[in-house]
This record gives sequence, C-alpha cells and structure tokens, in this order.
Amino acid sequence: MSELGNIIEDMIERLLTDAVDHAVLERAEAGGWDDELWAALEDNGLPTMLAEPKEKGGEFGWPEAYRVAVVCGRHALPLPLPEAIAAGWLLAMAGIAAPEGRLGLATGDGLVLDGGGVRGRLKRVAWGRHLTHVVASVSGRVLLLPLEGCAVVLGDNLAGEPRDDLVIDGVAVESAPGPVGWGADASCQLGALLRSAQMAGAIATLLDRSVAYAGERQQFGKPIGNFQAVQHMLAVLAEESAAAAMAAGQAFAALDLGRDKDFAIAVAKVRTGEAAGKAAAIAHQVLGAMGFAREHPLHFASRRLWAWRAEFGSETDWAERLAEMVIPQGGDRLWAVITAAQQDGET
Repeated sequence: MSELGNIIEDMIERLLTDAVDHAVLERAEAGGWDDELWAALEDNGLPTMLAEPKEKGGEFGWPEAYRVAVVCGRHALPLPLPEAIAAGWLLAMAGIAAPEGRLGLATGDGLVLDGGGVRGRLKRVAWGRHLTHVVASVSGRVLLLPLEGCAVVLGDNLAGEPRDDLVIDGVAVESAPGPVGWGADASCQLGALLRSAQMAGAIATLLDRSVAYAGERQQFGKPIGNFQAVQHMLAVLAEESAAAAMAAGQAFAALDLGRDKDFAIAVAKVRTGEAAGKAAAIAHQVLGAMGFAREHPLHFASRRLWAWRAEFGSETDWAERLAEMVIPQGGDRLWAVITAAQQDGET
C-alpha cells in the first residue's frame, strides 16, 4: 500500500466517522442533501481528486480512488462522492473542462445525440435532483450535460437513496471522444467499478458488526460467538468480505497498471454482487431481529448492498459480458486468461 493511499484513507475515515451518524443517514433517506458534509468533502478536494489524474500528470490515481470508495461504502456515505470522482476523471480524459457545481455519473443508454444537442431520459441517476451536471457516455463519446431546466422524475432505491430519472430535451452539451481503450459505455463501466468498491466496504462493515454482536450477545450463559454454528457463519462472512475486497482491488489495480480492465471490472461487479447477497443474509442471521430494527445501524449497510448490486448492471449482466470475453478464447485458453488477470492485480 502506498503512503499517499494511507494518508487519503485515514483522512476520509476520520471525516466520515465524525460526520455520518444515524441521524444523518435518516435525513438523507428522507430526500435531504447534507450541504455541510458535502462542503467538507470539497474542502478536502475529494470530489475533484481525479479531475487531474495521474494519466495527465496529477497526484492521485485509481489506487487512491479505491481507498475513498471503500470508505464511502463502509460508512454508507449519503452523498454521490464516488460518482463525482469518476465523472471528473472521464471529463479530464476526454479533454472537457469540469464545471463548477455538483457532478454526477450516469449510463447513457436512454440518450440520443441530435446534432449539437441531446435528447432522451437518463434513468435512475444517483442524487439526480441535487446535481447541476451529469457526465455520461453515448456511442463512445463523453457528454457533459447541464441539468438546469431538465425535468426530474423522483425515485429512490431500496436504501432510500435518491435515484431520479432526468428528462433531457434538446439540451446543448459539450462532448468529446471517450478515453482510449474504453468501450462505448465507459460511464457504466466506471459506475460498476465504483459500486464494487463500495460493496466491499459495506460488506466489511457487516463483518465488523456481526463479530462484535456475536461477542456481546449472551445465550445459555455464554456469547453466541462461542457456538460452532455461529463461528461457521462468521467464517463464511469473512471469506466473502475478503473475496469482495480482492476482486474490487484487482479491478482498480488493472486500471492503474493499464491492464485488461474490461475483464477485471466485470469480475469485480459479479463477485462483489454475489458476496453482497451472502454477507447480508449471514449478518441478519447472526443479529436476528435486532438487525432488522430501524434503530440498529446494520440495515443501512445491508439495504445498500441489495440496491448497489443491481446498479450499473447486475451480476447477470456482467456475467454475460464475461462469457462474451472468455468463450471466444476457447477452453484451452480459459486458465491463461484467469491467471493473467490475477498476475495483473498482483503487479
């Protein structure tokens, strides 16, 4: 781990530990926006940390972004910081100047380029009602869309986070070719990458809370963590947490090293999504009814996991992409493809 990455992780960990509590999360799920917390993130340069990325001579890169996204997931940060980081990177790589305001990230599936403008509907944009601009990829081009005057159809996900549809009608946009080596849906790939890191962080929170509760909850005169069945469940949860962190970390490493990012991102989204379902089930088994109580913090992590695993493509969507990459290689090449991806992540 790099010293710079350690500094960034420690800084945002301290910030979110102090700032994100039960009351803040409840207000966010009622549709609110925490101006004070967002200002603190901006003061520390976090939303724009990749607006001048290492590829362009900047100080920060994907290893640091990974640390930030994991901590965001660990604390269930109720703000679109990971999306802003990815949007800033996309604009920088496309040579588009980042505007003042709140940047979001969206897939461009529902948009159609029409001369110098664009029309269509951006679906389920994270925190869309609170954004000033959205960055999306359409047909291999990066678009910067101003949202002033756009219609907003309010919605939310299972965790109560805003997921709004934005109706775009002839809005003039800035656009440029996407970064070299990325497909037509770079914004979707980046969203999947960041969600994988956030899920790894949230799963780590489930593990911590489950282990702590198992050591405190008494049954038959001793902590439930002393029972072999509970120990087995916690061991499986720890395995899933480690697997999720490894898959997400390798995907970020692939981007940093210029390796096969398409394969690594697909693996990360599939593996962290699978781990999310298993981890949430085990954590709620260990805590029982306590974990479902609104007053207990466990559900803030588990509900986000259930929601995030479906965003920017589900496990099924990304598994199909993996199949499209691997099947043409033939059976005798499968092991070489897998081991090459593992070596990339270890470099």
